[in-house]
Amino acid sequence: VQLQASGGGLVQAGGSLRLSCVASGFTLDDLPIGWFRQAPGKAREGVGCISSGDGATYYSDSVKGRFTISRDSAKNTLYLQMNILNPEDTADYYCAADFLVIPGQCSLHSYEYDAWGRGTQVTVSS
Repeated sequence: VQLQASGGGLVQAGGSLRLSCVASGFTLDDLPIGWFRQAPGKAREGVGCISSGDGATYYSDSVKGRFTISRDSAKNTLYLQMNILNPEDTADYYCAADFLVIPGQCSLHSYEYDAWGRGTQVTVSS
């Protein structure tokens, strides 16, 4: 099981970025997948997640209405569309897979996740 996040970069406040999470060794649709971020000196924070199967999505209050998770089953790839970015969104972003499947559910708690990809850095300038 491997995941790799990509798509980070430098963007001005108010701008957008789309992150990708490519999976190998398993089918993304089969496991809950979470997006997390960690800013320097801060704890890792759950941003959003998507359940296995029906693909129900859940978001933290800090990004709700601005970030959207989607997946392309044919490419075995998950996306995090980030709009109206602000400097507080600056962080390293990670995707992770949870080996425990509960239909229609996923978690924003990092300790629930079992496999982590390398992160991608997002920097939002003011």
